[in-house]
Amino acid sequence: MPSLPLVAHVAPDAIVAWRADGPVTREQFLAEVGQLVALFPARGHLLNMCGDRYRFSVGLAAAIVAGKVSLLPPTHTPEVVRQIELFAPDAFCLTDSDQCTVALPQLRFPLAAPPGQAGASAVPQIDSSQRIAVVFTSGSTGTPQPHPKTWGALVGSVRAEALRLGLPDDLPCTIVGTVPPQHMYGFESTVLMAWQSGHALSHAQPFFPADISGALAAVPAPRVLVSSPVHLRALLNAGLALPEIARVVSATAPLSAQLAQDIEARSRAPLFEIYGSTETGQIASRRPTQGPKWQLLPGVKLIVAGDRVRACGGHVEQPVTLNDVIELVTDEYFLLHGRSADLVNIAGKRHSLASLDHLLNTIPGVVDGAFFMPDEAGPEHVVRLSACVVAPGLEAAQLLAALRQHIDPVFLPRPLLFVHALPRNDTGKLPRAALQALFRTRAGRSSA
Repeated sequence: MPSLPLVAHVAPDAIVAWRADGPVTREQFLAEVGQLVALFPARGHLLNMCGDRYRFSVGLAAAIVAGKVSLLPPTHTPEVVRQIELFAPDAFCLTDSDQCTVALPQLRFPLAAPPGQAGASAVPQIDSSQRIAVVFTSGSTGTPQPHPKTWGALVGSVRAEALRLGLPDDLPCTIVGTVPPQHMYGFESTVLMAWQSGHALSHAQPFFPADISGALAAVPAPRVLVSSPVHLRALLNAGLALPEIARVVSATAPLSAQLAQDIEARSRAPLFEIYGSTETGQIASRRPTQGPKWQLLPGVKLIVAGDRVRACGGHVEQPVTLNDVIELVTDEYFLLHGRSADLVNIAGKRHSLASLDHLLNTIPGVVDGAFFMPDEAGPEHVVRLSACVVAPGLEAAQLLAALRQHIDPVFLPRPLLFVHALPRNDTGKLPRAALQALFRTRAGRSSA
């Protein structure tokens, strides 16, 4: 199999990252990678828990060079870590935190700058077939489901993304991400894309609007902001002045056309959305302000089989059945109508939870909100939708009246819970288990 370079930065003094203390050159980056490789224990799998994006990238690169496989689970709860250890008994944890409590053998990320190393400028060449990571989904039973990733497939994916985003080859950009590198979207778009397109990544992992604005201002232009709808909505609502941005990239949930327009107006930059999954990686993109259609990345194809759609070709090494309702427009373009699991049927009437969420969040005064389909029926032996909303200053009656203008009464939420914040994870998604726990603890105290 052909080999591909670890990074695409040609010159030893090319900047691969920005830390709090300034730029990191390719030569320095590779020296730190070599230093970490020398410290690795004789174990084959690595759980990379580094919260600093640059340190994560050094750990990832060191694992690749050393022939170890990085494990990227959706969460790091004790039960998930236990399941990971069953999957890979030889796993160890790389951390940059003194408070890390993961029950695996731990290696603390080196704090001291590495001494100069002869030959550190040579870029490692990695076999395309080398398995460099296993990314996990939560699985329907709660047991993490593994999805191995090869170097060649990942490189193909992020090179296609950089091309689709139109990132300039002659003017290096700095990528600032609000999503963690341990998740597939952040893994590809904030780390690997920077490596493989000759751009730089920011070490920061900002969450709040002021932190996002500060992280952008701390790095030179041109800047690329890789984020999610939740972070972008919060940034928009904060009304902060933003430094110049060349591109905004969003994923994890579709953006409404209005929100996309507002983000482009505020950032004065084109907004791109990425569509994909843990199983496939990214497979399509779109400019939501220019229309609803998604365009497949080069080489990727969608095949209709009954009521399911499979992705294959390009960097998708094995056909993968998608969990979304997709309408093919042409061989290259499609429309997305929500997740198959989001379709609800109440009294013979159908709706998607994604569409209901969108309607809820367009109501003036709603900061955040989500519908939820319980597993069990209510006292009337009918399954009723519930909803959880962050809407200071609004009453339940006002919200329900606004929803009645758009949806059939059978889809009105009972109960409607008012909370201070939704239990979103660090990518902005709402895990079903977290919503279940919230409704169990709050339904009896705050309902409509």
